Amino acid sequence: MRIKLACFALLLAIPFTAVPLAVTPAVAASAVEIDADVNAALKRFFHTVPEGPELYYRAAGVLIFPSVIKAGIGIGGEYGEGALRARGRTIGYYNTVSASIGFQFGAQSRSVIIMFMTDRALREFQRSNGWEAGVDGSVTLIKIGAGGTIDTNNIRDPIIGFVFGAKGLMYNLTLEGSKISRLRK
Repeated sequence: MRIKLACFALLLAIPFTAVPLAVTPAVAASAVEIDADVNAALKRFFHTVPEGPELYYRAAGVLIFPSVIKAGIGIGGEYGEGALRARGRTIGYYNTVSASIGFQFGAQSRSVIIMFMTDRALREFQRSNGWEAGVDGSVTLIKIGAGGTIDTNNIRDPIIGFVFGAKGLMYNLTLEGSKISRLRK
C-alpha cells in the first residue's frame, strides 16, 4: 500500500528487461512498513475467509503480499512486496513481479496470500533463487464454495493461494508467471 503509483508507472515505462528488476529494490518499503501492511492484510483475509485462521496456523509458511499493483496500457506489469511468515513471525521479505502484453488498460490493486502447506514445499521455495509460480511450484487458487465456506478437510495441495480485494475473494485469476524474489532487509 505504501508503494507509490508513480514509482510503479516509472517501472512500466521501462521496457520489460532485466533493468526493472534491478530498479525494484530502490522503491522497496521498509521491513516495518511491510509488516504493518501484512498484519492489515491478514486481518482482512481472516474477516473475508472464516476458515483463514485455521489454514494460516496449519501451514508450514505463509507468503503475504498486502498490495500487488497491476497496471498497463497494452504492455502491463505488476509489483508487490510482502513477508514470509512461519509460526506467526516474519522469516523473510519478498517481492513479486510479472509482465504481460495484450489488451489492457488501467490499474488494480489486490492482495495475494500463498500458503505452503508442507515443510517440503516451504523448503523448496526458500532454497530457490527467484521462484516462479507455475514453473517452480504449482499454486492452487482456493475459491469459496456453496454457503460461503471452504472445506479445509479436502485441501491436499502442497501450495494454495488466495487472491482478494476490497470486495472479497477474486475469481478467474492466475498467479502463473509471477516471479517471487527475496528482498534484503
